[in-house]
Amino acid sequence: MADENRPNDAGDSLSSWTVPEYDKHVRERAWYIIAGIIGALFLVYSFWTMNFLFALIVITASIIIILNDGRDPDLVRVNVTDEGVIVGRKFYDYDDIKNFSIVYKPKFEVKNLYFEFKSPIKHRLSIPLMDMNPLPIRDILLKYLPEDLDRLHPPASEGLARFFKL
Repeated sequence: MADENRPNDAGDSLSSWTVPEYDKHVRERAWYIIAGIIGALFLVYSFWTMNFLFALIVITASIIIILNDGRDPDLVRVNVTDEGVIVGRKFYDYDDIKNFSIVYKPKFEVKNLYFEFKSPIKHRLSIPLMDMNPLPIRDILLKYLPEDLDRLHPPASEGLARFFKL
């Protein structure tokens, strides 16, 4: 798991790059209208079924989307070291990581690095490779982790998030 108390200089840096904190989507006016209608329907349903917790979740999600829509994502530094991976201020030790995979689909604008964890609590970490060449990163990681060659596509959850611009 991530060790937030570990210093950012844990191990010798083998490769590093910066990534945005989250994907910033360009949403058109129609997206907001449709999302507003769906949110209103969820609220009506939650009050009709007396499920006030669901109403609170819908309102909270709406507020988060609106607040994040008005700001640009911060840049986060990714650092692959000889002891683990540092993403921002979080350190992921190689001992906690089950395997890694790289999905590179230029046609679909996908170039991501994935880490699967041994712990069932945190099961996957997705890191965009941005302008990085995936081959040297793969060579570095092969020294410390097994590669999952079965992953050929991004997870369905990422595809849905991109499709719905979430």
